[in-house]
Amino acid sequence: MRKPIVALVGRPNVGKSTLFNRLVGERLAVVDDTPGTTRDRLMAEGEWQGRTFDVVDTGGIDPDFFRRGQPLSTGSADYIQQIRLQAEMAIRHADLVLFLVEGETGVTPADAEVADILRKQRGTGKGEARTPILLVVNKCENRARREQAAEFYELGMSDPYPVSALHGIGVGDLLDAMTAALPPMQEAEEGDERIRIAIVGKPNVGKSSLLNRLLGEERVIVSPIPGTTRDAVDTEAVYRETPITLIDTAGIRRRGKIEPGVEQYSVLRSLRAIERADIVLLVLDATEGIAMQDAHIAGFILEARRSTVVIVNKWDAVEKDTYSMDSFQQVIRKELDFMDYVPVLFVSARTGQRTGEILPMALRVQEERLVRIPTSEFNRIIREAVEKHAPPSHSGRKLKLNYASQVKADPPTFLFHVNDPTLVHFSYRRYLENQIRKHYPFLGTPLVFSFRKKT
Repeated sequence: MRKPIVALVGRPNVGKSTLFNRLVGERLAVVDDTPGTTRDRLMAEGEWQGRTFDVVDTGGIDPDFFRRGQPLSTGSADYIQQIRLQAEMAIRHADLVLFLVEGETGVTPADAEVADILRKQRGTGKGEARTPILLVVNKCENRARREQAAEFYELGMSDPYPVSALHGIGVGDLLDAMTAALPPMQEAEEGDERIRIAIVGKPNVGKSSLLNRLLGEERVIVSPIPGTTRDAVDTEAVYRETPITLIDTAGIRRRGKIEPGVEQYSVLRSLRAIERADIVLLVLDATEGIAMQDAHIAGFILEARRSTVVIVNKWDAVEKDTYSMDSFQQVIRKELDFMDYVPVLFVSARTGQRTGEILPMALRVQEERLVRIPTSEFNRIIREAVEKHAPPSHSGRKLKLNYASQVKADPPTFLFHVNDPTLVHFSYRRYLENQIRKHYPFLGTPLVFSFRKKT
């Protein structure tokens, strides 16, 4: 089930990051008066009256950014082009756009430019769905500012919603309008038996080359320049009579390295590709080792509860001895200790070394993801685990596991009926998971545990 996407669009320093924090209920984005500060958080989940959605903070469109030694020619034409590209991607990939302006400064030429581009990009309404756009006038802390918000009607957008993201004024009315404008939740496609395999990782680790090697032909552009692949590209194929879809994605950079506009939405598409995949191939660069950003991407995959195969690419370019592969694998296990159940393959997309093992491993992981444990067998495993290591007590109270069962597969989800869910410590949950995996490995697949008080 896919959550709708809400994108925040507008010129710099109108309060997009502050509104982002308000909508998701946490202080996740950096808030600073310096234009162009937003670089740290791309997406988070928001909720209002039982409706969930993903909020995307885009970062402002700064004309000066494209005149500070960037590989773009000097002049406003490039700035306008970047506005157009960002607005186009927001309209194309978001289900709702919040166009932010600032009540303190009034209508600016940049606001008018963004409004004009948004109107042109959101579709004609003839055979094409129109992306709803809500005009949000921020920094309306007092009555006078809220009354002055009427001047933004000249932008030709929707009725303006005056808010103060900093103080929360008017945000409730905005959220009501947002939930009314959002499309219904989308269910997974029925009847689609294809196994979706997403190839993700940092830029320039060889994802497109790996896709070409898996397909056995040049189906996508391969370039050594980071950031060549902008969109997630689906390629359908059949492997050993099994229909699959391979999803090549743009590289996910460290948050501080994400440029505003096009690249941020490329990251968004990569994250969305993770959500709609069954199996994720997390590609690492053997010549660089494992970096913090690799762990961040692994975290995105884990949050989405997707099965994973770690692919160490460019293994042919590493000077190695007899123990290099084992040593590298130990490093991976240490840095990705929260995903110690994932298989690791050392390959070379350039030479084809061991790339033939990738798809068989992915299909094996998919089979593990669909395994169901009979209830009687599962309770036997849990009883034996408790007998070997009883749950610890807390404040004189002891956790009691009364009954357990697997309530679903894809991903494997287990329900435990206990006397008090608050007594379940993370370490004991991890112990139970390890005991389950001794009998049923669920290779490459995360397990979901739910603890419910027995009535």
